[in-house]
Amino acid sequence: MERGAMPIRVTRSSMPPFEEYADMIKPLWDSHWLTNMGDFHQRLERELKDYLMAPNLSLFVNGHTALEMALQAFNLSGEVITTPFTFASTTHAIVRNGLTPVFGDIRPDDYTLDPEKLEKLITDKTSAIVPVHVYGNICKTEEIERIAKKHGLKVIYDAAHAFGETLGGAGVASFGDASMFSFHATKVFNTIEGGAVVYQDPEMAHQINGLKNFGILDEETVALVGGNGKMNEFQAAMGICNLKYVEQEIGKRKQVYERYRMRLADVPGIHLCPDDPQVKRNYAYMPVVFEGFPKDRDQIFRELEEHEIYTRKYFYPCVNAYQCYQDRFRPEDTPVAQRISHQVLTLPMFADLPLEDVDRICDVILERR
Repeated sequence: MERGAMPIRVTRSSMPPFEEYADMIKPLWDSHWLTNMGDFHQRLERELKDYLMAPNLSLFVNGHTALEMALQAFNLSGEVITTPFTFASTTHAIVRNGLTPVFGDIRPDDYTLDPEKLEKLITDKTSAIVPVHVYGNICKTEEIERIAKKHGLKVIYDAAHAFGETLGGAGVASFGDASMFSFHATKVFNTIEGGAVVYQDPEMAHQINGLKNFGILDEETVALVGGNGKMNEFQAAMGICNLKYVEQEIGKRKQVYERYRMRLADVPGIHLCPDDPQVKRNYAYMPVVFEGFPKDRDQIFRELEEHEIYTRKYFYPCVNAYQCYQDRFRPEDTPVAQRISHQVLTLPMFADLPLEDVDRICDVILERR
């Protein structure tokens, strides 16, 4: 590592000024209302609904619980088509609902579920499609939803990477029957831990909100087999504070993203995601695919680590190659996803990453140090 250089982490949580958060939570010491959908919880739901241009929104303790309970709320059965190029949560939520994941391959340029390979996966057991907006690359929503409508399937998006994004001016939350958002500490917008489900049908509110509160609908009625998915007031207060700064944070991320592209976009053997002019991005991640580069992904990973620059093989391995699903699925059935998983590296990306550190990272990759 260069003399005096500080380690560079793959991400760093955005946080509001300490005094602002401290002032925000002071009333909790008077009210002692710490959870169970208090004032902050209700306020954050309203503010997020406006920001995301969402028809209906319910907060959750984390994104995984939000997705798991969203799937449960739709009373699905049988098979659910999804992508293996995603975080573990997506598939685990399907399996933990007693459903069978069926993996479709991904597009080679933006790594989202390939709609051209969808219909051949649909059987009489298929009840839903769970596509993932990967790295903030928005799925081919029009094609996916056309296929879903043709076959009478629900579409529930994993939108954990797509907070605040729009496609052609439409909020990403407007697509499909529902979308899950993650507000984990590493995300563009965070509530420390947290998540939300956005859904189109207002009649689903009692189902969604009942499931996250043990299935309790009133003091005497437990109508659903639910769990505990409620966001507490401290999380909601963090979200209210962070939401005020999210556009500013995205603007800073954009500068980091553009510096990476300036340094790496035209390098042979390095492949970056294409910019879709219709998408207002959130610059959540900086994925780089090494194919035909003098060094492979794992070599680059090790060399960066030697310089105390920490990256992620995100996503590796593919979900259909996980040990917990051994002998159930064949990663070779999704060859594009399998190949990209061996080639992709997500580089450090956060709002306060200095541009000179971006240059330092690129210099190591390009051996210009």
